[in-house]
Amino acid sequence: MQSPERFDADVIAAYGRHVLLRDDAAVILPARPFGRDLDIVCGDRVACQRDAHGEVLATAVHKRSSVLLRSNARARSEPIVANLTMAAVVIAAVPRPDPFMIDRYLCAAASAGLASLLIVNKADLPLRDEDEAALAELAALGWQVHRVSALAGTGLPTLATALSGHTSVLLGQSGVGKSSLIRQLAVDGQDAVTGELMRESEGRHTTTASRLYDCIGGGRIIDSPGVRDYAPSVDQLDAASLGFIEVDRIAPGCRFADCKHRQEPGCAVTAAVADGRMSARRYESYRRLRRLYEELLGQRAPGTRGNGNRR
Repeated sequence: MQSPERFDADVIAAYGRHVLLRDDAAVILPARPFGRDLDIVCGDRVACQRDAHGEVLATAVHKRSSVLLRSNARARSEPIVANLTMAAVVIAAVPRPDPFMIDRYLCAAASAGLASLLIVNKADLPLRDEDEAALAELAALGWQVHRVSALAGTGLPTLATALSGHTSVLLGQSGVGKSSLIRQLAVDGQDAVTGELMRESEGRHTTTASRLYDCIGGGRIIDSPGVRDYAPSVDQLDAASLGFIEVDRIAPGCRFADCKHRQEPGCAVTAAVADGRMSARRYESYRRLRRLYEELLGQRAPGTRGNGNRR
């Protein structure tokens, strides 16, 4: 009896119990996971075999160099995408940016060990003054801000250079134009599906699964579905700073090593907020994420951890 063909491949899309693979000869293959417990996401490298009927089965996930997780409704951790080096948070004037959601993405990226940057798409549409102020705060903390127009093509060469050499994921609300960016940045980006805007300026995005593309300028990029809400994984967030880089920098000055930076005496972080060394808006964002973090922990049985933090 002939032994099954075995090979490795990259997961370029995952649709529930079906995946799309690209093998080392650049052949695209539909496949399915072998077994119900195999959790495969876009960006994974998997071991495969072809069965007697010619169907390709993904039989194992190779060790991940990185993974971006989220918390689900049961407060368990789920992987979103794997083997990344960069998170690119996309915003636009329409739909209006949610600065607290932007902070969640950036905190999740920092806690996952990823570099990150910000993309303002639809740059011909002006942002509100308060949104510009929030962007200025993030730029002052060291994040690159790229202003582009996927439709007009402006700003894209500089952005492509920043993404070159990385495996990046585009994160953001529905309707900010992530798929339109893919169409301009990716080698086969014309295959990307572009969403449209609904009434009341609320974005509707037609992407239903993450998809990996090769970038024209080098590197790879993953288009992720738009989301209304995102809860970072409590297993991945740094418990002390929650991924807020200024909290991580200031917290060593706190009186207590386990300070939560709320009302504890001798808190260096609240002192920094009071004297303007930390943004009051960013501090409020920290407080909101701290509450969410503790709520999610409280929903879990003692000793429970998520199942998606394998690396």
